[in-house]
Amino acid sequence: MSHYDPNAQAYGGYGYGQPTAVQQAQIDQGLRSYMVGVYNYMMIGLAITGMAALGIYMLSVTGDASLAQQTARGALRVSGGQYLTPFGAFLFTSWFKFVVILAPLGVVMLLSFRADRLSAPAAQITFWVYAALVGVSMTTILLVYAHTSVARVFFITAASFGALSLWGYTTKRDLSGMGTFLMMGLFGLIIAMLVNIGIAAFTGTPSTMLQWIISVVGVLIFAGLTAYDTQNIKNEYIYSLAYANDGSLVQKAAIFGALQLYIDFVGMFQFLMSLLGQRDQ
Repeated sequence: MSHYDPNAQAYGGYGYGQPTAVQQAQIDQGLRSYMVGVYNYMMIGLAITGMAALGIYMLSVTGDASLAQQTARGALRVSGGQYLTPFGAFLFTSWFKFVVILAPLGVVMLLSFRADRLSAPAAQITFWVYAALVGVSMTTILLVYAHTSVARVFFITAASFGALSLWGYTTKRDLSGMGTFLMMGLFGLIIAMLVNIGIAAFTGTPSTMLQWIISVVGVLIFAGLTAYDTQNIKNEYIYSLAYANDGSLVQKAAIFGALQLYIDFVGMFQFLMSLLGQRDQ
């Protein structure tokens, strides 16, 4: 998204130059309402993700071995004394697991590349679909980690995200310079993850040290992106005042802002799970 200097801008509808006290109060009130809308969209997305993950988990496991997917070695067992149902085995052990992994990426690419062509309702529906698909792919966390551990890490993520987002919203420091650095770090992180996948394919097990480094760096990158994106969303609202009469554009901006923060939250959560999560035996 574009960067915007809030100290020397055109306030659409108010003309150029610095606004009056009354105009500034209106802008501040509008900004607060806009950010509340962004966070509401994000939280709805997280709720959809959680419900999708829980729903798929309940359909994918059973405590009755006779109802589980049977193989030559017996029922497919997962953590906590549970077994994979035929549905769960199809989702997470067959070729379809690649669809589960790649489907969210396909939807978010659709959102990115067709952002200008999507209407606000279409963008909102696509976001909800993306959140649900992420939930399906994140069901594996519930299959592997103790549920108390998942809940604990979620609340740690929520507290960290809230503090970082608040700092990004209130700080007077310009964080725009962080953007390029963080994106370079993100691409480096993806390369490191692919390397570790290659190591796992070649040796049969991933590098524990490399995985630890990836998790630490991933948490730091998404922590920085949380603050950076929050400030960027705030500045984008000021910029969008030139289009204040087009509610659809403002709504779309809020949806895409929520998508950015949603991705930051989910990324931080996943890497924290890798660091702090306890596997269910």
